[in-house]
Amino acid sequence: MAPDITVYTVPGCADCEAVKRLLKGKGAAFTEKNVREDPAALAEMQARAGVRIAPVTVIGEQVFSGYFDDQRPGLLAALEAAQ
Repeated sequence: MAPDITVYTVPGCADCEAVKRLLKGKGAAFTEKNVREDPAALAEMQARAGVRIAPVTVIGEQVFSGYFDDQRPGLLAALEAAQ
């Protein structure tokens, strides 16, 4: 069974869009949470990742944060392991 995937984003974020493109390209279903418009999502992101800056990607129990280029290797490995 595929792990739950959540992407915490803010509008106009190029790295957020890149994470979503990668996941869509791999056929991975995910839930997007806009932390700018949803204070509960911001609190959830901070609790899970310990950061205040999007994007944050959660795949199962794994948490990835930072620029897309920093997240990409981990995201690909996590998606590969989930198949």
